[in-house]
Amino acid sequence: MNKTLYIAACIALGCSLNACDDLMEPAIDNLNEFSSLYGTVNQAAHVLGNAYIKLPYPAMPETDLATDDAVTNDADNSFRLMAGGSWTATSNPVDRWKDAYYAIQNVNIFLENIDNINWSEDPVYAEMIRDHMRGEALALRGIFHYFLLQAHAGKVGGTLMGVPIHTVSENGSSDFNQPRNSFQECYNQIMKDLDDAAALLPEVYVNVKEEDVPAKYKEKGGTAYDYNRAQGELWSGKVDGRIIKTFKSLLSLMAASPAYGTETWENAAKYASEVVTSLGGISALTSNSIAWFNDKEYVENGVSALVVPDVAIWWNGRNKTADYEADNFPPSLYGKGRVNPTQNLVDAFPMENGYPITDPASGYNDQDPYTGRDPRLAKYILFDQGVIENANNDVITTGDYADNKDGRDKDLSISTRTGYYMKKLLRTDANPSSSSKSEQYHLIPRIRVEEMFLTYAEAANEAWGPTTGSPSAYDVIKQIRQYAGITGGDAYLESIKGDKDKMRDMIRNERRINLCFENKRFWDLRRWNVSLSEAAKGVKITKDGNTRKFEYIEVEKRDFKDYQTYCPIPAAEINKFPALQQNDGWQ
Repeated sequence: MNKTLYIAACIALGCSLNACDDLMEPAIDNLNEFSSLYGTVNQAAHVLGNAYIKLPYPAMPETDLATDDAVTNDADNSFRLMAGGSWTATSNPVDRWKDAYYAIQNVNIFLENIDNINWSEDPVYAEMIRDHMRGEALALRGIFHYFLLQAHAGKVGGTLMGVPIHTVSENGSSDFNQPRNSFQECYNQIMKDLDDAAALLPEVYVNVKEEDVPAKYKEKGGTAYDYNRAQGELWSGKVDGRIIKTFKSLLSLMAASPAYGTETWENAAKYASEVVTSLGGISALTSNSIAWFNDKEYVENGVSALVVPDVAIWWNGRNKTADYEADNFPPSLYGKGRVNPTQNLVDAFPMENGYPITDPASGYNDQDPYTGRDPRLAKYILFDQGVIENANNDVITTGDYADNKDGRDKDLSISTRTGYYMKKLLRTDANPSSSSKSEQYHLIPRIRVEEMFLTYAEAANEAWGPTTGSPSAYDVIKQIRQYAGITGGDAYLESIKGDKDKMRDMIRNERRINLCFENKRFWDLRRWNVSLSEAAKGVKITKDGNTRKFEYIEVEKRDFKDYQTYCPIPAAEINKFPALQQNDGWQ
């Protein structure tokens, strides 16, 4: 981190402390130094809020636009340009360097001053809230180092390297010219921070009765009232023990994956199993996991503001808007059609009988391609003659024969380029029209329950094979596909459940389908070390009388080099600090 960034972090820290009126203890007039704080729980929590706002969880697709799952009709979109060959160490839309180190600097300043804060005149309550805040801060430091590792780790001279580890704050006299730590050193430090945090935080933030107050506080006279103020459900949505387990699992999955190979699949499966167990086992996979985003009753009435919804492990609350629909609905519904799913992704959805469309037993007909398909396809992607489930149940024509701008390439700035529009993440009952606007609530998950079960399935299959473990990889995939609507006993899954390689392909495909448009595939493709340059495809649909004709076409080439499996260190940092070394291949 450079000196300017350090000063900016300190300014933000001071502003946070001074801007927030204390809602839990008497407000303090002068907050120039940490040592002057007295019982400012809400203000201290706001300091950590400076880190939370830097978490890289966009509500809508971004990185997907640089994969084989989607393109955009926005000619200036940075991910479209990236996928077309303009990705450099200077122009890098997945750069996390500045934001992550800014957040880490805030956290380190906080940790170095936490014991100087008089949290309360009640020593037991002070201990409770101090433990909570320390745990949250340590976890955030580990999480941001994880995101740095994901976005900037890579090989230098063939050796896998990580990023500079920061566990103390920097100031004007600090030596900013620091080399990168090894990947393994970063892995170890992240695990240490997460473990240290887990020892201080509850598994989940829930209110407890007197008999359930943790012994270390109860024996000192701590009450349920004080514990619930310090570590109860009002903190829901902040980092807790389950989220810590989740990041240990995500880190170990990345490290075990082919692009890294520094962790065993057995350990990755063990960490993922801890998350699955924390969730209550396979019963945590419910029918809500499939189309949670467009279930009005669930989104508006089945979710409490203080409780993370059952489809998520970590979320960013609810957002009432029609902006997402304004960006992504087809033009006839007042949208700009920004995210266009590819034919590549459409082809990944199996038939309703569970067979992939490439299998002769599937019954797939490429001139009647949407009949008999996995029900998730119609929920996630709007295809030609598909329905938007609004008050009118509008049928949308996306083919070239359309007589409006919904058709492919009818208007290059707002029409689909592939013959498809995105439905997933959107509320089909929202209306972005300026004259009759209707905003709707949207759930904004950061990490969904389904993602972690798929993470477990991947690691368990690699470690033990498809049918070993409780649950097994097979059990997880069967449950997900059953809720998705696969029929006939899922004969295809049954036919491959003894084949580790075929199960790997299915797990990766299920991950692709179930997490599509959630900014996961960009990183999955890289950790799997597979080809990044598959061209994005679409469909040209014309009519001969009343008969539609389907022609499958290339829409956008992908220009990724082999070395771009690993993302670059920012060129500006390399230029300023000679001790930093760039990842192989990047200039």
